Amino acid sequence: MDLRQKSLLRKLPGVDHVLELWDRTQPVKDVPRAVLVRSIRTTLDRLRTRILAGDELPDETVFGDNLLIHLAAQAVNKSMEFNLKRVVNATGVVVHTNLGRSLLPESVARHVAEISSRYSNLEFDLEKGARGSRYSCVEEILCEISGAEAAMVVNNNAGAVFLSLETLARGKEVIVSRGELVEIGGSFRIPDVMARSGARLVEIGTTNRTHLPDYEGAIRDETALLLKVHTSNYSMVGFTAEVSLKNLVALGATYHLPVMKDLGSGNFVDFSKYGIMNEPTVQETVAAGADVVTFSGDKMLGGPQAGIIVGRKDAVERIKKNPINRALRIDKMTLAALEATLHLYRDESRAISAIPTLRMLTLPPKIIANRAKRLLNRLRKLGDSRLEAIIINASSRVGGGALPLQELPTRCVAVRIKGLSANRIDRIMREATPSIVGRIEDDLFVMDLRTVQDEEIAMIVSTLKEILAEA
Repeated sequence: MDLRQKSLLRKLPGVDHVLELWDRTQPVKDVPRAVLVRSIRTTLDRLRTRILAGDELPDETVFGDNLLIHLAAQAVNKSMEFNLKRVVNATGVVVHTNLGRSLLPESVARHVAEISSRYSNLEFDLEKGARGSRYSCVEEILCEISGAEAAMVVNNNAGAVFLSLETLARGKEVIVSRGELVEIGGSFRIPDVMARSGARLVEIGTTNRTHLPDYEGAIRDETALLLKVHTSNYSMVGFTAEVSLKNLVALGATYHLPVMKDLGSGNFVDFSKYGIMNEPTVQETVAAGADVVTFSGDKMLGGPQAGIIVGRKDAVERIKKNPINRALRIDKMTLAALEATLHLYRDESRAISAIPTLRMLTLPPKIIANRAKRLLNRLRKLGDSRLEAIIINASSRVGGGALPLQELPTRCVAVRIKGLSANRIDRIMREATPSIVGRIEDDLFVMDLRTVQDEEIAMIVSTLKEILAEA
């Protein structure tokens, strides 16, 4: 440590001094004392760290009162902010795992607010006046839409897969094709989940080709379940072969074995009608005869995070009675959001227009182009020669591990500001309120208008105007 550092450390005041300054100069009185003290201590610790690192400080001769109060106020404001914040998704990834996945429809959000802020019949049968089941509010409509005999919901699809395996195959063998041993985000792997469930994995076939005799040849007295996993997060092309669910169900019936299908990102809509690659729907999977079908509620379904289990009544009832189910159950807010989302699926056209995920996935390029033109025109009206903005053609992604090969034609607005790198613009946009998350291409900050909502255009313009004012 040199003499300059020692001198600066001696001049650094204590917490009590800054606290006294705050009480004397700040009109804000609603900051909790504990937050204020912690913020001041954090501020002084950061200054001390910078001194020891040899960083240049704003005032190296004395730590003035104004500087100390300014830095403490910044720390206080940071502490008082919510960590979970609204973000403008300009990435073009519709079901963005890191940005909260699916957006809830406005009508669904209103229903959640009402249910969560008031008492509800979560586990109370209003007709009988006695304790009821929390599954009852969604089971009937899930069965109505999917065609299944029974249904239940847990916290996410990983939980749905785990609970189903633990119930149906604990201590016994589950047969699954090697080509379906998927891993999704967060290192969720089918073999690992199966091991935790107590079931024993029996791999059959090869990575790219599996045939019906492979399944039949692996069946023995210890076999409890035939499992088929939809490879929704990757695609295998070329010299490939897999056994259809219908044929696997027929094999299961021959040997009196249940068949389970994990759809991953399940959906109730045939997207091929809207120019999107075909994905097996929940209805098709149930109709093919699967005893248990599991899928997510917050991906292509467009609802809240949930793991949905539908299928034959005897299998689902067994899963419901598993004591582990209590550790995976969902709360009233998730149930309210899921039920309200499912109600929209009773009319497909209404679902497409009201559920943001479906609306963004099926959005016509013309509408996206018009949205891009509106943003471009508003940016040009700022009249700043340092700002360059252009419209480019690009591709959006479905996201959430679904349809990895699907490219959705889109329009983006790309900006460049003289004197600022694309990385710098990207950082400032992310640090804005609300945060605006885009992507960087060819030293341009790019915003995909497929995932930008109409009311968010003004937010983007306002943020870029502030950047120009401060640049």
